[in-house]
Parts: sequence; structure tokens; C-alpha cells
Amino acid sequence: MKTILLQLDIVWRDKAANYSKVRNLLKNRSTKGALVVLPEMFATGFDVETDSICEGQSGSLAETGDFLSQLARDMECTIQGSGIAWADEGKRHNIAVTYGSDGQCISTFQKLHPFTYGGEHVRFQAGNSLALYSVGTWRVAPFICYDLRFPEEFRHAALQGAQILVVAANWPAKRHAHWLPLLQARAIENQCYVVGVNRAGRDPLCSYLGESVIFGPLGERLAHAGAEECVLEVEMDADVLQACRNRFPVLQDVRKGSLGLIESSQSGPPTGGSTV
Repeated sequence: MKTILLQLDIVWRDKAANYSKVRNLLKNRSTKGALVVLPEMFATGFDVETDSICEGQSGSLAETGDFLSQLARDMECTIQGSGIAWADEGKRHNIAVTYGSDGQCISTFQKLHPFTYGGEHVRFQAGNSLALYSVGTWRVAPFICYDLRFPEEFRHAALQGAQILVVAANWPAKRHAHWLPLLQARAIENQCYVVGVNRAGRDPLCSYLGESVIFGPLGERLAHAGAEECVLEVEMDADVLQACRNRFPVLQDVRKGSLGLIESSQSGPPTGGSTV
């Protein structure tokens, strides 16, 4: 399966400009059947203060969701984006939403760990469940930025059938030394493909070095961006992943009783259909 990462230099609080950027970066690319992944809060930048950029209720996105739905149909692909939705009691959710090639929403994931150091916890509610979804025969688990520092949920996702772990981020330059090692560790310890898509450029608060990346299930670096706005493409191979797990079956030795509990939003076996 082809996986396409869009490393955007996000225009601050300008949804129309960012929608245009996404369309231009995908223009003339072969995207049919692919998984396309956008950075955290790709339409606005990482803004934890402004009410006017919030969309929808109960874990949905309005304008941005409509854009992603139409784009998925137009490009005949699956698209994962991220934005801000209203939650209970005037708070918000930082969510990743995924649309299939028919334009239907197939997954909504709420960021599990609001970024306390940046004040996100004051206005945002934490999510409490995983949200695996399907792209063809592949199982994908989305995560958002700060979630990367908490490996337990990634392990749960792998044990529930995830083959691809996706981290959408606004990861700042001042902590860039942590970005690649943490992503590579998640790939090695869970024997999964790991996708990290970051933004480029700067906003009023931070600078970003990009470095979007895809690691294979052995921790091998398959694609790596620099600091500029760009697109990465990688073909993922399910046979390669399964051969890695067969040769060195680490996951079968996980002591599940030692893991904390986390809900999954899916019901039934992990090979089943998509969930919302």
C-alpha cells in the first residue's frame, strides 16, 4: 500500500489557505487506494486559545471534515487529518478524523494526552480510547503528537491488530532530538510500520524542523524529510511486516497482565471493519 505524508508549512489560522496547500501538494499524484496523512491541526496550526477555529460537536469536524471528505472522493484515497472539535462544558477535543475513498468518515480519534506543558489540558479534554481503522487489508492506529511519549497505548494498538502506527504532530524544533528516536522505538518494539508526519515552518510561538519520517518494522528508515514543506511516499509491504514478526515473534511474549487497561473503540476481532 502506498502511504503519502504531507509535511505542510501551515498558515496560521487560515483554513482556506491550508486546504489549498493540501490540494496543490497532491495535484497530479497517483493517490488511488493510498493512505494520505496530514499533520496535527493542519488547517489552523497548533492553537489552544482561539474559539473561532473550533468545529463540530461530539468528536466531529464541520468545515474541515467536509474538505477531507471531498478530497478523499476526488483523489480516490483514504485521508487522515486533524482538527479541533467542541467537547462537553465548553472544552475541546484535539481529534484525528479519517475519511475513506467514498467520502465517509471511518474513524475519529481523540488525542489521549493533552500537552500539559503547553497548556492544552486547560481547554482540551483527553480521549480515552484507541480508534483502529482499515485501509484495504491494513489496520491503522492514529495518535497525535504528545501521545508519542507514552508507549503503552502503542503496545495496546499493536496487540489489537495494528500494522501501521500513525503520529500526526506539531513537534517543535527545540525538542527535535526526541522525535526520531521515539518514533523508531515505537516501530522496533511493536514490529509495525510507524508514520510520523510533522509540520514545517513556524507559527507565532514555535519553529518546526519537519523531519516527517516512515520507519519499517525493524526500525529501518524508509523515508525522511528535511525542514521544508514537501511530500513523502512509501510503498508498505504486508509480507515484509509479517515475515519480520514470524522470524522474531516478540509480540507473543508480551505479558498482557502487566499492561494497563485502555478501551478500544472497535468491537470484535481486529481484522474486522472500520470503526468510528
